[in-house]
Amino acid sequence: MAASAASYKEYEIRQRNPNPKSAALLVIDMQNYFSTMAEPILPALRFTVDICRAAGVPIFYTRHRHRSPEDYGMLGEWWAGDLIFDGTPGAELLPDIGRREGDRVVEKNTYSAFAGTGLEETLRELNVEEVIVTGVMTNLCCETTAREAFVKGFRVFFSTDATGTSNRDLHEATLKNMAYGFAYLVDCLRLKAALSHKR
Repeated sequence: MAASAASYKEYEIRQRNPNPKSAALLVIDMQNYFSTMAEPILPALRFTVDICRAAGVPIFYTRHRHRSPEDYGMLGEWWAGDLIFDGTPGAELLPDIGRREGDRVVEKNTYSAFAGTGLEETLRELNVEEVIVTGVMTNLCCETTAREAFVKGFRVFFSTDATGTSNRDLHEATLKNMAYGFAYLVDCLRLKAALSHKR
């Protein structure tokens, strides 16, 4: 989602490039259910996926779904009547997100991609020290995943143009939060320059 750089630049006092040898790309919830938010960022997201794949960065896709009331948690109260159920079209990943056979899909039922999914353990096994966060929604699943990654000791890079949500205010609020306390902000061009550089 396009953001006004001026809105978060005052908080972006730290800059760093990801290391392709220790990074993983997280593509959050690019599903049919979120298609109206996902479609505007598809070009940037595909560009990011292609850059990361070319650099040998492992790619993880998350898929949010619920199977029974037992896994609703607080989302059942907060989004009553508006949950994503496994087996429905809305739960399926969008077709044009660059996914290939062998890419891992992390099944989740709350905002965080780490909660009860085994993602942290898999990243540790791969010696991943950094995560690049993309996808939807900027202010919910992307932000929660980024915050939790930070707390777990991963260096976090958060995409400004390959994340999206329902409106600009929410998107930019998250970018301010990320820059202030949790993540290095990146976009397609910065990632391309960083990941094309041989280490």
